[in-house]
Amino acid sequence: MQKRIQYLYLLLTLVITCISSEVRAQKETVTPTLFIDNLFFVTEVMVTDVASPPAAARFYAYTTLAAHLAYVQATKGSLDESLIKITNRQLTPLDLNHEGINPAFVSIYAMLLVGQEIMPSGDFLIEKQGNLIQYFSGNKWIRKKEIEKNIHFARSIASQVLKLARTDGYRQLSTLTRYSPKKGEGYWFPTPPAYMAAVEPEWRTIQPFFLQNIEQYKPTPPAPFDLTEGSPFKLQLDEVFEVTSKLSEEQELIANFWDCNPFKVEFSGHMAIGIKKISPGGHWVGITGIASEKAGLNWEETLYIHALVSMALHDAFISCWEEKYDSNRVRPETVIQRHLDQEWRPLLQTPPFPEYTSGHSVISSASAEILTAYFGENFDFIDTSEVYFGLPERAFDSFYQAAEEAAISRLYGGIHFRDAIEEGVKQGKRIGLTILESINSKAFLAGQSK
Repeated sequence: MQKRIQYLYLLLTLVITCISSEVRAQKETVTPTLFIDNLFFVTEVMVTDVASPPAAARFYAYTTLAAHLAYVQATKGSLDESLIKITNRQLTPLDLNHEGINPAFVSIYAMLLVGQEIMPSGDFLIEKQGNLIQYFSGNKWIRKKEIEKNIHFARSIASQVLKLARTDGYRQLSTLTRYSPKKGEGYWFPTPPAYMAAVEPEWRTIQPFFLQNIEQYKPTPPAPFDLTEGSPFKLQLDEVFEVTSKLSEEQELIANFWDCNPFKVEFSGHMAIGIKKISPGGHWVGITGIASEKAGLNWEETLYIHALVSMALHDAFISCWEEKYDSNRVRPETVIQRHLDQEWRPLLQTPPFPEYTSGHSVISSASAEILTAYFGENFDFIDTSEVYFGLPERAFDSFYQAAEEAAISRLYGGIHFRDAIEEGVKQGKRIGLTILESINSKAFLAGQSK
């Protein structure tokens, strides 16, 4: 009898232990760091594909939007409180069953599905989808019998976002008139060492999310080409030449840290070697993730700010690229080699598109406005975005400081004139402020409670 009681006691203990373990596993929640880690897989695909800066911003916009929308749909039941409601783009409302849906899972899975479809090497993300399923089911965050339901939920959101992406004009780019450089010394011309053709000359035709009319954000026209001593253009040309001839170690570090040139090519004999680098937008998406983790944002806030910054990057690049191919301004490298020093080379490799305005200045300024409004003016952080690409981390006291450094880095690198930088900063600021004005203040400021 005593042995039977001992056996029943042992059995009861095991049952209680199993139940407790299952309850504990269900109560434990995966942190938003998992989203940030999976978003970096999307970044890796862009690096592999050598996505152009504006194209990369577009990919970030739609993938992070899918994650944000999936979470909102899974937790609130509709998209009425999502970013899509304040853009000039619209989605058809979805009626989805939320029982047994894990918001974190469907958010990441929807993001990976969109990335798989819109990027050339997106099939790389299929393996990541499988890993995600194993991770959630293995930790009992999703019951095995509910996996297919969660996948269907994520696919429904992804399909809606992909449908939206198909209407923004991207597919029509290849059908537009082929770009040819304008004739004249003041106009852009392909630069060494690869002399690549102009990148995305018709990007202005892509539909923005927030900006109603990109013409409203045009900067002051650039200084006209004039090599007369004392002219605004000649003074800027001389500045690039002089500054780059005596760069400090810190200035070189700054230039390289913010290079973010996916088109960099090095030659070994007759062989051209592409150097893989993160895009400018990817750098700011990385900063967004760093800030989100430091602030301890929850899932909803993390997905929200990533989508907002990514969509702002998308719009900022459209505005910047409109100006680039409107002014078609020559790069410093071309003019300096023709008129000042044939042997001169910039510290950074000149990107393959017109000079004015500076893309880094525009998108960094726009990003800094949004991130500052969300996290605060004195939000210091350690930027580790470039560590993966072999560069050291850098500390910043604020997003504004980081944006200012990103902008001036283009002068140190020898690839931009002063007015392209300063006017680019103003252009980005206007874009950022316009987007902020369109945001519902109560929902937007939720992240500042942390």
